[in-house]
Amino acid sequence: MRAARAEVDLGAVAHNIGLLRALAAPARLCAVVKADGYGHGAIAVSQAALDAGADWLAVALVEEGAVLRKSGIDAPILLLSQPRIDDIEAAVHWDLRLTLYTVDGIEAAAAAAAAEGRPVAVHLKVNTGMNRVGAAPDEVVALAEAVAGRPMLTLEGLWTHCAVADEPGNPFTDLQLDRLDAAAAALDAVGLRPPMLHAANSAACIEHPRSRHDLVRTGIALYGIAPSPALAGRVDLRPALSLRAEVGLVKRVGPGEGVSYGLRHTFERSSWVATVPIGYADGVPRRLALTGGEVLVRGRRRPIVGVVTMDQLMVDCGDDEVAPGDEVVLLGRQGDEHVSADEWAARTDTIAYEIVCGIGPRVPRVYVG
Repeated sequence: MRAARAEVDLGAVAHNIGLLRALAAPARLCAVVKADGYGHGAIAVSQAALDAGADWLAVALVEEGAVLRKSGIDAPILLLSQPRIDDIEAAVHWDLRLTLYTVDGIEAAAAAAAAEGRPVAVHLKVNTGMNRVGAAPDEVVALAEAVAGRPMLTLEGLWTHCAVADEPGNPFTDLQLDRLDAAAAALDAVGLRPPMLHAANSAACIEHPRSRHDLVRTGIALYGIAPSPALAGRVDLRPALSLRAEVGLVKRVGPGEGVSYGLRHTFERSSWVATVPIGYADGVPRRLALTGGEVLVRGRRRPIVGVVTMDQLMVDCGDDEVAPGDEVVLLGRQGDEHVSADEWAARTDTIAYEIVCGIGPRVPRVYVG
C-alpha cells in the first residue's frame, strides 16, 4: 500500500549461498536469519537459503525459531545463545537446537526433553575470548559430562564465536581457534567429543579456512554484504536488498529559504525540492542528510537536505524537474549509479548490519528473483 518498499532479491540470496557453500566445503552451511533475516524477512530468506543448499538455520530468540517452525520449515534451527531458563521448555517444544553453557541450562533442557518425551540435541558454547556468552574453557569437560549424564540429552556440537575475524591479520582469531581446538581435545580425551565443531561466522568463513570445521554460520554475507570494508571484494557477493520509494510532492524553494526541522539547510539558489514519504521511523538515519547522504532519482545522485523526519525526507533536485511518482532509490541501483548499505554506514559512523536491520516493519518487503 505504501509508496515505499524494500525489494529483496532471493536470487541474490541463492547466489551468495552457492558461493559460501563452495568456499566452506566440505563443511555444511548454517544460514543465520535472526532479526527477521537481518531485516530482509526471515521466512522468505530461510526458504530461499535452504532451497539453495543451506543445511541449517540459526536464530537468536526462541520466538524467532517458533515463527520459522509455524511457517512449515523443518530444517535444523540452532539457537545462538542459551535462552532464559523459563523459555527452554518452549525451545524444546519447537524443536530448536539448544546452545547451552550453564548447569542450570542443562538441567532445564533435560527436564523439558523428558516432558516432551523425546531426546534433545544440544550444543555447548565455549567463550574463547569474546567475553559475551559461553562457558570458560576449563568448564567444558564438566558441562559435557553433565549433558552425558542426562539420558534425554545428546551432545551434538561444541562451538565458539570469533570477535575480530573481520580484521585481516589480527592474531586474536587464531588464538580463539586454538582455544576451541584445546577444548575439543579435552573432550576427546574423555570420550565426549561431539560430532560437530563450529566457529566460523561470515568473516571467518571468508578469511580463516581453519575455522570452517564441520559447519559455518554465515550471516551478513548471506545477504550480499561484506562483513567489513577490509573484506569487500574477497568473494563476489550480491546485495539482496534495495530500498525504494516514490516522489510524493515537488515544490520550488527560493534562495535563503530553509527546509525541515530546525531549518538547518538553507538554499543558496532556487531549487526543485522533492518530498519522499519515508523517514527515520522506516530506518533512514535522521542524520544522514547532515553527513552528505544522497538518493537516486532519474539515474542521478541527489542530496538529501535538512534533517530526515519521522515519515518523510526532502531531496534537492536543483534545476532538474522531477514529478510525483518518480522512483527514488535510497539503497540499491538505478541506472549506472548505486548507493550501498556500506555507504550509509560510513556516513553515519556505524556498520552495514545496523543499516539493513534498522529498516522498519512498516516498510513492505517485496520478493523478487
